[in-house]
Amino acid sequence: MLASSRFRVLLSGLALGLGIVAAAVTLPSLPAGAAEEAFVIPAPSRDVKAESGTAKAVFAGGCFWGVQGVFQHVTGVKNAVSGYSGGAKETATYETVSSGTTGHAEAVEVTYDPAKVSYGQLLQIYFSVAHNPTQLNYQGPDHGTQYRSEIFAATPEQEAVAKAYVAQLDKAGVYPDKVVTKVSSLKAFYPAEAYHQDFLTLNPTYPYIVYNDLPKIENLKTIFPAVYAAKPALVSQAKS
Repeated sequence: MLASSRFRVLLSGLALGLGIVAAAVTLPSLPAGAAEEAFVIPAPSRDVKAESGTAKAVFAGGCFWGVQGVFQHVTGVKNAVSGYSGGAKETATYETVSSGTTGHAEAVEVTYDPAKVSYGQLLQIYFSVAHNPTQLNYQGPDHGTQYRSEIFAATPEQEAVAKAYVAQLDKAGVYPDKVVTKVSSLKAFYPAEAYHQDFLTLNPTYPYIVYNDLPKIENLKTIFPAVYAAKPALVSQAKS
């Protein structure tokens, strides 16, 4: 049996015949005491050198629905795909990863234009609004190693910049607890099942999304207005 409350809500919705894809795109009002809070943090003191073309970054920070949703609303992000990283290809399925025994984390692969948004800016958003980096092997209601905070660096320079930023944030004391985010070299990223893609945008009234993830989008808009994009970069609309 899976421990994730998110999975139980998903099953309940399916059992009621609601499906998991709704056509609505208008974000509803948030309930009082919404779960997610943001941290106002300094920008990284170092960044990846200017790159040409497009680049990729992979972040794990709890349920990939919310992390994907955040990065889809960042100017310069061309695509953000929910998936799995940290384990073997054979175990990269939602049901198996949800057991917490595969080594995988729910992760999001972000394809971005470095001319519009830098890796350092993506890191700042990740640590500020996309998740809480002080929660070890859980995020909010979801518990297990598959919900851990981890950065899968695509290049040695990304890895160095990410590790330096973790140290910078800990030294700055911007969080009530120590940052537990792990920084690893990316071995592989496996896209998740189609029904997980664009989940936040397609299901804005889903209870889990309303309580846990829509506040992240509002926090992004409030704290990072210069890079907030009202229109999300959806997987379903990405150019091949």
